[in-house]
Amino acid sequence: MASTESGAPPVPAARQRILDTAYDLFSHRGLGAVGVNELIETAGVSKATFYHHFRSKEQLVFAFLEERERLWVQGWVIAEARERGTSAEDQLLAIFDLFGEWFASDDYEGCSFVNVLLEIGDRQHPVGQACTAAFERLRSVIATLAEEAGLRDTTGFALSWHILMKGAIVQAAEGDLIAAQRAQSMGRLLIDHHR
Repeated sequence: MASTESGAPPVPAARQRILDTAYDLFSHRGLGAVGVNELIETAGVSKATFYHHFRSKEQLVFAFLEERERLWVQGWVIAEARERGTSAEDQLLAIFDLFGEWFASDDYEGCSFVNVLLEIGDRQHPVGQACTAAFERLRSVIATLAEEAGLRDTTGFALSWHILMKGAIVQAAEGDLIAAQRAQSMGRLLIDHHR
C-alpha cells in the first residue's frame, strides 16, 4: 500500500484498487453491466495502469472470482461455520445461520459464482469452469465436514447440501428472508438421512 504524508489512511496500490472496485461492482451488478471504462474511472486509474495489471476484463473476472472465494467462501462461510459449531454437524448447520444474517443485511447481493455462471451461460467457458471449480472446492469442504460427522456417502451428501445452499440463496433473492431457516430444517433431515 502506498502511504500519504498527511497522515491520511494509506491508499491501496493500483492493482488492489482495481480489484476492490471490480469486487464491489461485479458482485452487485454482474459482469455484463460493468464496462472497463467504468472500472477504470471508479478505481481512479489510467487505462494504461488497468491494462498493465489486467490484460483483459476476463483476466480481472478471474481475479475477482479468486478474491470472492478467498474472502467470502473460505474467509467467511467456512471459517465462521467452523468457529460457531462445536461439532462437524453443528458447523454444517451454522452455514445457514450465517446465511440468515447475510440474507437480512442491506447489501445482500446473492452468490457471485451462481450469478456469473448463469450470466456466462456456459460451464465449459473458462469463466464458467472457474465457477464450477470453486463450487467443487466448497463441496470438498462440505464432504470433509460430513466425514467428520460420521455421515455416509459424503460426496452425495455434499452435492445435496450444496443444492440447499444455492436454493436458499436464490430463494432469499426472491425476498424470502427466512430461506436460511427453511434450508437449515431441510439440512437436518438430510443429515439424518446420511447417518
